[in-house]
Amino acid sequence: MKTQNYKNHIKFYPPHHFIYLPLLMILQVTGIWKIFSDEAHQLIWILFSILTFLILYLTLMLRQHYALGNQNRIVRLEFKQRYFELFGKRSDEVENQLKFDQIAALRFAYDDEFKTLLDKALKSKISGDEIKKSITQWKPDLHRI
Repeated sequence: MKTQNYKNHIKFYPPHHFIYLPLLMILQVTGIWKIFSDEAHQLIWILFSILTFLILYLTLMLRQHYALGNQNRIVRLEFKQRYFELFGKRSDEVENQLKFDQIAALRFAYDDEFKTLLDKALKSKISGDEIKKSITQWKPDLHRI
């Protein structure tokens, strides 16, 4: 494997970036062009263009879905790290007792409130929304997608 540097650090997925997306774009442009140039089959080309657009849109939305899924994994890792820093032990047992919305909500609490709200979430099973409402000093997350 090559050593990473500025010239080779960008990663492309060739089937996606160089085949699938360009092909969809070509089909979309062709469909729109045919709407105006083939009036005998205009309705078919309109439907073709709409279908091509929907497939392209779905492709782009799936990228967003994957990004959010990745962020959720990072939120869990942040929880594990923070729990370890505050309590000096692994969080596996505690994490298994919490729902994701509770873990995500705890991110907005500073350390002193984190401990209290975590205990409340475990004992009273309060929801993520209730955790957020209980926070007195909000710790913002300005990096979420």
